[in-house]
Amino acid sequence: MKESIPLASNARERFLLAIADVVPEARLAEIHLFPPIRQGPVETGVAVVAAEPIVDDGERDRHVVFSARYRWTRKGPDRGKWESEVIAEADAPLVTVDAVVRGVQERANEAVLPDRLSGDEARALITDARCRTTP
Repeated sequence: MKESIPLASNARERFLLAIADVVPEARLAEIHLFPPIRQGPVETGVAVVAAEPIVDDGERDRHVVFSARYRWTRKGPDRGKWESEVIAEADAPLVTVDAVVRGVQERANEAVLPDRLSGDEARALITDARCRTTP
């Protein structure tokens, strides 16, 4: 479990920065961000990340699929505590990522679709977040 100092006031930005700490931005193919859930003083969020594989033979049909989670304590004695983890779970064709996203949505019993960011959109948001958090 990775714990770090929050880098921005916006949880989504912080989450994207946590993902970028593990997955090189140049490899980001898409990120599916599920709506955060607040339970009492704690907010949690989940994402499915697809990253371009590192390959030597030019074969790029399978992507690395990561699960990403954060837990942010918003109130109480541990206010501000931020934990996140980004874990490589599988190698799969990009079309399979949609099935993974549907599975997460069904397990969460969530009717709302996650926000899908392309690699370019994610990189732009990460760059903006870094600009706001760098002194």
